[in-house]
Amino acid sequence: MKQGAQDAAGTRSPEIRPGAARVPSQPRAQDVRRERYEPGEAPADVRGEHVHAEQPLPRPRPAVQRSSVRGQILDALRTALVAGELEPGAVYSAPALGERFGVSATPVREAMQQLAQEGAVAVVPNRGFRVVERGARELAELAEVRALIEVPVMLRLARTVPAERWAELRPLAEDTVRAASSGCRAAYAEADRAFHRTVLSLAGNEQLVQVAEDLHRRAQWPLVGGPVRPARADLVADAAEHLALLEALVARDLDVVQALVREHFAGAV
Repeated sequence: MKQGAQDAAGTRSPEIRPGAARVPSQPRAQDVRRERYEPGEAPADVRGEHVHAEQPLPRPRPAVQRSSVRGQILDALRTALVAGELEPGAVYSAPALGERFGVSATPVREAMQQLAQEGAVAVVPNRGFRVVERGARELAELAEVRALIEVPVMLRLARTVPAERWAELRPLAEDTVRAASSGCRAAYAEADRAFHRTVLSLAGNEQLVQVAEDLHRRAQWPLVGGPVRPARADLVADAAEHLALLEALVARDLDVVQALVREHFAGAV
């Protein structure tokens, strides 16, 4: 395994392989200054004119800029985590990761704190963040909890949602098949969550959707000792269950719906 650059604190971070999400480079200070004013609205001193006593008010910078960078970093780290580029048990420092993503350590640290709240990493004082090491037991527990929450909801939806509404979700199920065929675990994970999120949203309970999304995301983290990249055939088989589930929902076959959902969670990749 290649070793990454060493930060000021001496923490050495494993290198993230090419293909990880990239964060757009941030504007330089002089570029920001030029972009703070609309054409024709720049203060006189910017235009080169003589300034008297008036104090022109500069146009404020967008307040969401920093949170946008943090959000992009969070998405990039989640992708790297699912793809196995952030290795279980390894410690990563914010400065070293910031250098790789081309940003300062601050948004990386904020994003890592969010991942710590989600249970993906643990804070290591004066060193950085350690990626959690998950075993098969935790994955089985997550599958059990997801089934307890989602199976009753699926059965209720199967009784109430008309067949044509389920047919409208077929493109999302087909998206999961295409993503699985690419062999990219991160792409499949995103398409998989989108399908389940849309199905559960039909229940009209936003709290349910958020809780299920959190459990689903945690179930997608790699296992210790498991394959970093599951076989494409496993991803394709998992995706095919989405199409089978839609067919069972259209037919209102409750026994098949319940069996498919439980098996899907138990065999999630």
